[in-house]
Amino acid sequence: MTDHHIGMIVPSSNLTMETELPRMLRAREDVEPGDRFLFHSARARMQHVTPEQLQAMNAQAERAALELADARPDVVASACLVAIMAQGAGYHCTAEDTITAALRSEGSQAPVVSSAGALLSGIAALGARRIAMITPYMKPLTALVAEYIEAAGIEVVDALSLEVPDNLAVARLDPADLREHWRRLDLSRADALVLSACVQMPSLPSIQPVEDEAGLPVLSAATATTFRILSELGLATTVPNAGRLLSGEVADPGDVGRAAMAAN
Repeated sequence: MTDHHIGMIVPSSNLTMETELPRMLRAREDVEPGDRFLFHSARARMQHVTPEQLQAMNAQAERAALELADARPDVVASACLVAIMAQGAGYHCTAEDTITAALRSEGSQAPVVSSAGALLSGIAALGARRIAMITPYMKPLTALVAEYIEAAGIEVVDALSLEVPDNLAVARLDPADLREHWRRLDLSRADALVLSACVQMPSLPSIQPVEDEAGLPVLSAATATTFRILSELGLATTVPNAGRLLSGEVADPGDVGRAAMAAN
């Protein structure tokens, strides 16, 4: 049995990151019993999904990374997609570099992934050039997320905003509702569907059913983050009933967002 220690930097009001990721990786333990996953979190204050609180939360990333370094994790995941994407194209590279520098200053060599960068990589891994997505955000924040994704060379053909500003209320949304919400999107030009462009909005129970019904790959910020975590650990990206991205048949393309920023 090999233990893999996963450090997570999460908003203080996030209830879902520490639920869906462990659920996926525990399901993986059932099919790959040689691996065990252990989770360690550091929290950054954020209650409402506003530009001001998102920026303030980003400023706490270094402190959170220093705390995680003491636990000597094997990988660190930063999990608030919109906090990063609201700062402008390519900011996940800056955020990951800040966290990496803090870890290295304390002797930790853990690789760093962000949910923002992971979503871009997950879309690219599926070979998708055009996506539709559902977010819990107010429409202006959804627009910023769409701009961020498009800056990485991926067209957002349609987006649905559920407009829930309170972060705790987002965590309490029923993931089963997504099995109907996706029908409001125009998928005629989409190569993939992002069922939840937010690690706080629960979606895991609906990923596989919607993928089966929609007839195209379905992913979320959480499944994409899990994909990158497994890739960084050098493990097969296999999680049962979590969509094509986690079927074990999709290659990790690396950080496509960083490559896109470098190209520009």
